[in-house]
Amino acid sequence: MLQESDLLLRLKSYDPTADEELLARAYRFSQKAHGDQVRASGEPYFSHPLEVASILLDLKLDCFSIITALLHDTVEDTLATLEEIKIQFGPEIARLVDGVTKLSRLELQSEATKQAENFQKLVLAMSSDIRVLLLKLADRVHNMRTLHHINDDSKCRRIARETMEIYAPLAERMGMHSLKDELEDLAFATLNAEMHQSIKTRLNFLREASEDAIGFILEDLRRVLGEVGIKGTVNGRLKTPYSIWRKMQQKSITFEQLSDIMAFRIVVEEVPECYQVLGIIHSHYLVVPGRFKDYISTPKPNNYQSLHTGVIGPLNQRIEAQIRTKDMNQISELGVAAHWQYKRGVRIHDGKQYAWLRSLLEILEQASSPEEFLEHTKLEMFQDQVFCFTPKGELISLPKGATPIDFAYAIHSEVGDRTVGAKINGRQMPLRTVLNNGDQVEISTYQHQCPSPTWERFVVTGKARARIRRFIRSQQRDQFKELGKSLLQKACMKEGVSYSEKAIGLAASYFQYALTDDLLAAIGEGIQSTREVIAVAYPNRQKKDPKASIAETELPKIAPKTEGNHPSLSIEGLIPGMAMHFAGCCHPLPGDKIRGIVVTGRGVTIHTFDCESLHSIDPDRLLDLSWHDDRNKSARHVGRLKVTFINKAGSLAAMSTAITKHQGNIVNLKVINRTVDFWDLIVDVEVKDLEHLIHIKTVLRSLAIIHNADRI
Repeated sequence: MLQESDLLLRLKSYDPTADEELLARAYRFSQKAHGDQVRASGEPYFSHPLEVASILLDLKLDCFSIITALLHDTVEDTLATLEEIKIQFGPEIARLVDGVTKLSRLELQSEATKQAENFQKLVLAMSSDIRVLLLKLADRVHNMRTLHHINDDSKCRRIARETMEIYAPLAERMGMHSLKDELEDLAFATLNAEMHQSIKTRLNFLREASEDAIGFILEDLRRVLGEVGIKGTVNGRLKTPYSIWRKMQQKSITFEQLSDIMAFRIVVEEVPECYQVLGIIHSHYLVVPGRFKDYISTPKPNNYQSLHTGVIGPLNQRIEAQIRTKDMNQISELGVAAHWQYKRGVRIHDGKQYAWLRSLLEILEQASSPEEFLEHTKLEMFQDQVFCFTPKGELISLPKGATPIDFAYAIHSEVGDRTVGAKINGRQMPLRTVLNNGDQVEISTYQHQCPSPTWERFVVTGKARARIRRFIRSQQRDQFKELGKSLLQKACMKEGVSYSEKAIGLAASYFQYALTDDLLAAIGEGIQSTREVIAVAYPNRQKKDPKASIAETELPKIAPKTEGNHPSLSIEGLIPGMAMHFAGCCHPLPGDKIRGIVVTGRGVTIHTFDCESLHSIDPDRLLDLSWHDDRNKSARHVGRLKVTFINKAGSLAAMSTAITKHQGNIVNLKVINRTVDFWDLIVDVEVKDLEHLIHIKTVLRSLAIIHNADRI
């Protein structure tokens, strides 16, 4: 166990100004507070804060961080209080201890919720001081090193999975690759022990068998550099079991097929020497195509810089060479801890390399729940990167698989919301196009544009998805509220009572809704029955003349309309994909008589009046609907046709030309029957309304090659 004198000696070796008296007091305070407590391994509990402090000493963190490491579990696991720590050690240390301590033990419903809550608190804490995350990472590293002492296998796997999904990616984003590699490998050993042991055994065998080979390669690389007068250090290592397994999974290859198990690092003084060394290596050895990456000119989001290349080295073995300066190497190993300005107390997470932390905070603002925040954050952190450019040359890093919508939201949330189109390398491309490294992307915006619900299907960044979901939630609530009000007014007319805000407000209180709008939204969403609401709002109701009821009612935007004696609701203002959905079985079009089914959680699904799907539905869930008289003629709807045409050259082209010529757009086409003479197709066509579809159907029937065309 680390002694007080050893602790002080190691701290003083890189920070001569450290407060010796404060450190000694923290050591004794923590030792006394933890007293006789023991860990699952049987060791004194005090050994844990000492090991956490030792990890931070290796990272050369400041005195306050080391003191916080000693104290970080005292508030959670002993009788010590945060106020006591503040009095004895000052407000800054108390704030750091507070940041890494689980302050509240909420009785949550699931482990997933608990994990999400804790991670949410961690992000908030590290946004004010990045040292909170460094302390948490060191704490997790030691807990993972001793995880095998816990007898509960399910608990071990849960902790390992959390480490793999959250803490290892966070360490990578902090640029702390040594911690990241250790966390991943320790978690992998728990989650897939058999595979970890198998790869480890093979690596040990390879290490023994190729010890002379590694030495020979190192000497050859040093010789090649020495011949041209390059001074630098060269060292080699075998990759970790987890990194090898991940590459085997990604490339679907066996251990024997891996070509770069060995990595060699060349560290020089200046940046120009990096490129000089690269040229020397490429001129001496055969280059493996597609293996070169320049992270010096385009650093990773965590500020990692290096040149990577794959070559056929001495002994005809494939090797990976990493070329970097001393400063780059230090940042690669220590990440944020390598920045001396941080050690002086300057908050460096405002720098460009910490834009990811700001994006996490933006996601936190957009997410509706801790679970959603955790989901979006995993998207943000746990993917490979592609690098794209704005027209002005600014570099934007995105996860692999990102689209122009992700790019737009990475620039600014408002740009993402207003996006209408994108040019990739000067060409207009669909918004769902997957971006590649080096693409130049130009986003077109429109002031009155808003996010489309369909965007959520193809975005991959957490920031974009969180923003889109927030917009959808906001719009859905407004539409559910208006729809619920219309449904309630219709029910009032049916019951012969006047719609009254006051009476509905009393019903909202009865059903434990904070606001009347909440009750109306629940009705529109299909969660709350209008029958139950009216029974509570009008317990002594008497039938009235429906016409009088209509006159007394203040009509909303989505207004009840009357067709004869049958009141119907206009679907004006309902956006498809929000509170309204067009049924895929009958494809209703403006001009059709329509009915709606109230579906819990989705609002209203619209069918044609004679759709067979309506036959088995509870009548209480059916609504008579109508199109708005002044509907937007530019809106497009999908109509479905069954077309039978003669099987001859040019038939399909003739049909497509006829539809396009009459302002229709084929959005889907499916062959359902094919014979020597005829083909039967299902054709989905975008049209303005029923009249437009009938016109296209008539045009198709007039063609000589068309045997029949009917609407389905």
